[in-house]
Amino acid sequence: MAEYSWPSQGSTALIGKDHDRTDGIEKATGAAKYAYDQAPEKMLFAKILGCPHAHCRVLKIDTSAAEKVRGVVHVAVMKKWEDDKGNKLVPEVRWQGDHLACVAAESEAAAALGVAAIKVEYEMLDVFVKEEDLEAAKTAERTEEGRADVQLAAEPGEEVDEDEFADQEFSRLFKEAAVVVEGEYGIQPITHMCLEPHGSTLYWEDDKLIVYHSTQNVSGAGGNFAEILGITRGDVEIRCDFVGGGFGSKFAADPWSATAAEISKATGRPVKMMLDRDLELKIAGNRPSGFIKVKLGADQEGVVTVWDSVHWGTGGAKGGGVSKDNFPYVFNPPNRRRKQIGIVTNADPDRAWRAPNHPQACAITQTAYDDIAAKLGIDSYDVFRRNLDSVSPKKAGISMAGTYLEQMEIAAKLIDWKAKWHPHGKGEADGSIVTGLGMAIHTWGGGGHPSKCTVKVHPDGGVETSLGSQDIGTGTRTAIGMVVAETFGLPLSAVKVHIGSSKYPESGPSGGSTTIGGVCESNRRASQDALEKLMALVAKKLKVDAGNLEAKGGRIQEKDNTDNGLSWKDACSLLGMKPLEVNGTYARGKEESPLSSSQVGGVQMAEVAVDRETGVIKMKTFVAVQDMGLVVNPKTAKSQIYGAVIMGIAYALFEERIMDGETGAFLNCELTDYKLPRLGDVGEIVVHLHEPESEYKRGVVGLGEPPVISPGAAISNAVANALGIRVPVLPLTPKRVLDAIEKGGKA
Repeated sequence: MAEYSWPSQGSTALIGKDHDRTDGIEKATGAAKYAYDQAPEKMLFAKILGCPHAHCRVLKIDTSAAEKVRGVVHVAVMKKWEDDKGNKLVPEVRWQGDHLACVAAESEAAAALGVAAIKVEYEMLDVFVKEEDLEAAKTAERTEEGRADVQLAAEPGEEVDEDEFADQEFSRLFKEAAVVVEGEYGIQPITHMCLEPHGSTLYWEDDKLIVYHSTQNVSGAGGNFAEILGITRGDVEIRCDFVGGGFGSKFAADPWSATAAEISKATGRPVKMMLDRDLELKIAGNRPSGFIKVKLGADQEGVVTVWDSVHWGTGGAKGGGVSKDNFPYVFNPPNRRRKQIGIVTNADPDRAWRAPNHPQACAITQTAYDDIAAKLGIDSYDVFRRNLDSVSPKKAGISMAGTYLEQMEIAAKLIDWKAKWHPHGKGEADGSIVTGLGMAIHTWGGGGHPSKCTVKVHPDGGVETSLGSQDIGTGTRTAIGMVVAETFGLPLSAVKVHIGSSKYPESGPSGGSTTIGGVCESNRRASQDALEKLMALVAKKLKVDAGNLEAKGGRIQEKDNTDNGLSWKDACSLLGMKPLEVNGTYARGKEESPLSSSQVGGVQMAEVAVDRETGVIKMKTFVAVQDMGLVVNPKTAKSQIYGAVIMGIAYALFEERIMDGETGAFLNCELTDYKLPRLGDVGEIVVHLHEPESEYKRGVVGLGEPPVISPGAAISNAVANALGIRVPVLPLTPKRVLDAIEKGGKA
């Protein structure tokens, strides 16, 4: 077994160099086939009847008229009327869009007509969706309160009531603080908005289910189907060559896909079940809201000494919200009290959304830190810098304060902070237009997930690797090929990468920024082990020491006598008639690996222009500095960050779920109404990959989540710097800007 390692920084042929996506042409030309594109012969189209009400009991579902619609083949009711013991049930719907029935037909039009013909009797129940109104939630008995989490530098004496002591300490600390800020901040919920909706195209081959599934979890989704359908995992094959977006919402098999499988079994025909756009927004998951009331105190330099907050929000019908463990985000002042209140609303339960908890926590706590700078009349950059001693994230047990300081200095130069910054609300105006700067910092884990792969080296020199991973648009295929090709000293085009099938060796789901670390681990290990075996054959042929051989430039040769070697093809011919097949395995947490690591940091800065008359905010420049250990492919890494920043601009300025407060109806659940930024709304985005030698030596760390965390806080802080007042709730729509100006007086 080889001693696993990466080449030294600067000595690589492929890794660390820009490479186009190997599947880019397929995607650009439309040749790439997604689950939505599959069209097996005699396929039926399925559509869901979603409940139009946010909270009700379902008394009766009459499908008789739907069954008579021309072209309708099968109608399935998706609610249970009795439990496993035969006891009668009255199904309760707790969010709009919840699935009631599914119609499968010869065409999409016939399926839609069938859905429209279904008659349902409802008993209406009370509705609550006003998650930002804590008092209203309490009155409606929709709150779930937990105990406050308290940390104090001083310890209470024996036989002293801890709660009473905490109250006295916080009172004392605020009196001693040089400056105190009290504020309320918030961030509205947003929904998943995958370009390819959730769903599957599937069929049965005898008793085996074949599913073309839009998923982030090729190796694991089959188990979900099996559990729901009462079959074994081995009876389900998942296929997913391409995914049109997931962002945390496409891990499991959803009920509508399982129902499609049941319809396929009953009819003996393939079924395509992909959500319509309105249902995609209503029931395919969302990111929880977050609202906070906070009081914090700092010394004259802006170093926060005390934090006291209560925050609330909702994950929809299941309650919950943003974890209090993230407050205040990244920073850990010596004295803090934080309390979380979950609110149960009549909205679809949340799902993981790119960096769960972190964007909300950053947006509603680092804005409060920025308001310390505003109240003291000092530079926000200095306040963030002076509070770095209290950051909680660590790399290998060492505080990330030094990492953040390096990144802050880089970002400040890129945006020209020193020249452009001005005290809050005191910049020069161009008519009604004022400009401002803001910043925020973030962290994420990103350790690799468990992964297995099989690398084959054929006697004719062909190389392929197979694993049950998926490329959710991040360039995973390309990165895997680069790792294998780098190891063997081959061009990227010489390696065939097979992913997207549960028949391949099991690899983890793409979530939590874990994919790149996991797949690089398994493929580098398998490739190095395979190369060691091949070099042993070459060494015997050349009568040299295998330890003095290298794979470089399409050859295996002596390091100090490069003329003495074999071409890759000639070397592989030594294998004989059968290919060399090597398995690579990475088990997360079971060993310390030199190939990958975890924990990253990033700094982001925004420059905005705000029109005080219209409330319109325009992005001017956005700088993102991000570390990720060893960067496999800078081009796709930057692409990840560009996309994350654009998503951040979306939730900072445009994107939110709007609910009718009385009925619980999702009012903007169509593409025409769910506002997202256009190309002209994002301004200039500047990306810097922070990869000093110390980062490179940590190995590969995931990147997907972290760059989406800070935009909300950075942009909000930039707007506050421009106006001199805080617009407290994201997204910062023109109305919210104008309301804040009116409330705060002239900016």
